[in-house]
Amino acid sequence: MKLKITYILTFFLTAQIGIAQETLNELLKKHNNDNIPYITVSELHQLQSQDKVLILDSREKNEFDVSHIPRAILVGYNQFSVEEFSKKIKDKETPIVVYCTLGIRSNVNANKLQNEGFTNITNLYGGICEWKNKGYTVVDPSGNATENVHLFSEKWNKWLKNGNAVYE
Repeated sequence: MKLKITYILTFFLTAQIGIAQETLNELLKKHNNDNIPYITVSELHQLQSQDKVLILDSREKNEFDVSHIPRAILVGYNQFSVEEFSKKIKDKETPIVVYCTLGIRSNVNANKLQNEGFTNITNLYGGICEWKNKGYTVVDPSGNATENVHLFSEKWNKWLKNGNAVYE
């Protein structure tokens, strides 16, 4: 009887761990729609090196101030105004890549841009975590390279393999 209970408990614990081990693809599929295509970090890195893309950071200022992708422009999430953005960027065909920690908040902002008539928008798959995981540089507000990456929450810690996770 004791052995049987042990097997049952082991089964349920294993099942719970398996459920908790959601992949990044599953997480993004659960939270995002298919309206906005993804771009990989290597594709963005190539475009960035050719200065052919506008990079928008959909995180909040406190996250951006810890680190961000070089040449990214902070647009935020809670205060993002697509109307204000449209006043600054008139060409609706401008290549735009939107990112956040993993790609969920950026998908929301990307949809707002698309609804406003912007036609060349992609969402960075895996966000700043994947960017840092692939060994690309993130910078602090002074433009200095840093290992620090502000994560949206501690539960996203499993997605950052390279660098130092920072929370507030």
